[in-house]
Amino acid sequence: MAALPEIRDPVFVPGKAYGLLERVALRLIRDERDLPFVKLSIAMTLVLIPLAVLLYWPGVFRWWMAPIYWGVLYGFFADRYILMLHNTSHRPLWKREYSFLNFYIPWVLGPFAGETPETYYIHHITMHHAEGNLPRDLSSTMKYQRDSAIDFAKYWLDFFFLSMYKLGRYQLSKGRTRLFVWMMVGEWSFYLLVAFGIWYNWRATVVVFVVPFLVARFVMMAGNWAQHAFVCPNDPGSSYKSSITCINHRYNRRCFNDGYHISHHVKATRHWTEHPRELIENLEEYRRNEAIIFQGIDFLGVWWLLMTKNYEKLAQHFVELNDPPRSKEEIIAFLKARTQRIDCTRPEVLNAVPR
Repeated sequence: MAALPEIRDPVFVPGKAYGLLERVALRLIRDERDLPFVKLSIAMTLVLIPLAVLLYWPGVFRWWMAPIYWGVLYGFFADRYILMLHNTSHRPLWKREYSFLNFYIPWVLGPFAGETPETYYIHHITMHHAEGNLPRDLSSTMKYQRDSAIDFAKYWLDFFFLSMYKLGRYQLSKGRTRLFVWMMVGEWSFYLLVAFGIWYNWRATVVVFVVPFLVARFVMMAGNWAQHAFVCPNDPGSSYKSSITCINHRYNRRCFNDGYHISHHVKATRHWTEHPRELIENLEEYRRNEAIIFQGIDFLGVWWLLMTKNYEKLAQHFVELNDPPRSKEEIIAFLKARTQRIDCTRPEVLNAVPR
């Protein structure tokens, strides 16, 4: 039987000796394994925010500073921040008695990474996971041809210009007035911040807030597209058949095992350090469901290969679990079949339940 490659993605190793500041943090957070989020928050506070303030300082800004600032943001923080936000949305970081600190990541750090406060949580937790990429999911990929750059452009434009309207309507249809109001407060707080920043120093505002906002909203949708690009038309409700997993890549080491998207959809509250073990222990379930696993590539890499229709390269990264193994041509045909546009009006699709 085909074996899984050795997994080199991060897992939690207990028994580490901690320094004084780490021990203080451990008294405040819910889970020892989330200490990296505290460190990342502190690093962003001490490095990124002062750099942003410097750009706003009267008489300091020069355009040559912009690529330096973006180099720091995207070289050290942005991707890791978004996945910290993702994990702490599912599993709050701070203990109940310090729960007010949970506002710091989305409200203080979020705008510097292009994330409007509260919108991510409300979109991802209360809508995306509830609907599971099925037709009622506002970010569903099913109705698109998922190896088409034109269809991705339509998908992104719909998200960028209509997502707030659609998400607001969705929350109100569910009777979630409080979530709707909270989303509007977070979204418009960011826009007011940008408006004030443009009045005060438009050049610094473009660098610090506008460009990161545009990048974040593109990258998140490219990532979601790749995560849900290979959907089984006959069983789209299955997390094994509508998501993918990416293993053994730098992305997992940087971004808290985000590549394990199947495991995450099977159990949304599973801790990020547990994903590699879950895959190993449930490999037969992955094999039985013909789950798609890639190694040595991340979601943006998968997205790019789909946009360029480079199935040859995708097949090279594909982890074959079948025994006997399929040929490269058979793997390519299998992947292509999973990217075809799905008729979301079919009753078996429209009435599917995420699981």
